[in-house]
Amino acid sequence: MDDLANFLRTRRSRVDPATVGIPVDRRRRVAGLRREEIAHLSGVSADYYVRLEQGRATQPSEQVLDALARVLALDETERDHLHRLAHQPRRRTTAPAARLRPELLRVLDLVGETPALIMNHRLDVLAGNRLAHLLYGTPIPGLNTARHLFLEEADRGLYADWETCTLDAVGHLRLAAGKYPDDPRLAALIGELAMGSDRFRRLWARADVRARTHGRKTYRHPLVGPLELHQENFALPDESGLELIVLAATPGTPSADGLRLLAGLEDDRSVRYARPRRWISAETSEDV
Repeated sequence: MDDLANFLRTRRSRVDPATVGIPVDRRRRVAGLRREEIAHLSGVSADYYVRLEQGRATQPSEQVLDALARVLALDETERDHLHRLAHQPRRRTTAPAARLRPELLRVLDLVGETPALIMNHRLDVLAGNRLAHLLYGTPIPGLNTARHLFLEEADRGLYADWETCTLDAVGHLRLAAGKYPDDPRLAALIGELAMGSDRFRRLWARADVRARTHGRKTYRHPLVGPLELHQENFALPDESGLELIVLAATPGTPSADGLRLLAGLEDDRSVRYARPRRWISAETSEDV
């Protein structure tokens, strides 16, 4: 229950006492609400809430969790995460076994005018079309977008909104860790990022969670210049945990022109290997 305890502590520290009717004066030294205040507002005993934050209380009821979520002003993603952390099964929660079906890979061939890729819960890119390869300028098999953000591109400038992208990546990995606490490859990735990036360590300690759905992504491509793209995430309708991600430009904009220019480039101007029609991770022959 340590993850639950940490999540409660970090959410409690961000609640402004004034928003829940608690007066604040200069003598107050606590960031956010006190434990006793959370307990009172949630309708639980102070002793029980203290045990929750210390990881000593197990299986809190749905009613208690809903009350805590209300007082902590959790959004829908955070509320689901709270319930998931509180009710983690005692048996091992294994990561989903994901295989790339040929029919799914053919979808990438059909998306020819904009970058498209398939990604798992660890942010591993398992397959991508030619424009995705040219956008990132690195081999798609083996690309992990969190590693790319924090360890490879932090100072190189591909991501114009780098700080926002890092918030999204950490928030997603927090959600994934809550869903699959026994995934050793996810744990290894988190450890690698924590060892290699001060920013990742700081963001991870905040315990923020974010669901990836859609939004603007801006890139500073070294060959075609700025690209302002709209990202749509399509969760596959199975238990694989995979997502199809499409990055599109608004028609008639400089970014649309930039994508056309990018599509016309020879691959060896940005990378050092021959161009196949589609890039697929070697992991797709195994469980990913």
